[in-house]
Amino acid sequence: MSAVYSAISAVLLFWHALWERVLSSPDWPWVLGIVFLVLTIRLFLLPLAVRQVKSQRALQALQPRIRELGNDPAAVADLYRSEKVNPFAGFLPLLIQFPVFIGLLHVLRHIRPGSTTATLYGWTQTQFDSAAHAELLGAPIAATFSHHLGAPGLTVQLVTAALIAVMIVTTYLSTRQAVQGDGLIQRLMLYGVPASLLVSGAIFPIGVIVYWVTQNLFGLAQQAWIRRRYPVPGEPPRGPGDDKARSQGATG
Repeated sequence: MSAVYSAISAVLLFWHALWERVLSSPDWPWVLGIVFLVLTIRLFLLPLAVRQVKSQRALQALQPRIRELGNDPAAVADLYRSEKVNPFAGFLPLLIQFPVFIGLLHVLRHIRPGSTTATLYGWTQTQFDSAAHAELLGAPIAATFSHHLGAPGLTVQLVTAALIAVMIVTTYLSTRQAVQGDGLIQRLMLYGVPASLLVSGAIFPIGVIVYWVTQNLFGLAQQAWIRRRYPVPGEPPRGPGDDKARSQGATG
């Protein structure tokens, strides 16, 4: 994973250097560096996400025919072959994305004052010290809800609490887009995953929460775009005004 950590660090340092030329603040280039790091990685992985969705849509389109075949694995395999559908193709993008997102989390958690591994992954000591002491609205991005790193405790707690609230809401919305069905497992995912962030959010550094919120917002936009570009079989394609029209129809 060292190569992944080094690559992610290089992207973060690139965006920080770019924003540092534009902004005079020593803090915002790091915050925007985190935001644009996430955007860069997600745009890089977008073709994999599209491939995953195409595979899912192809499998969904075949479900009526698969049900007609009953419990005949050979016939189902022949159907997959004839339609050129790989039932496992949707898992490959997930396998590739997982180490990337773990790497993102690791690098951001790595940035903390006093670290003995400051110069790992291509960082200089100066770059690391600057990032470790960068602040968002007066709260160090390396601080957590309970570890204020010398900053005013109330400031850190207010900034962290606000970001945690946004993280929970956007996680709920993202999960609602992804989860299908209304069973017990789906409900546990829909409400359990956001609720768990009340605990984990309190121990996450602020920089990690910024990463998570950016990730969620990009995910929401990506899902909306994918649903319009690649609608579920049997569902009419959505236009830009469809959601507004539906909400007006519901209130009317």
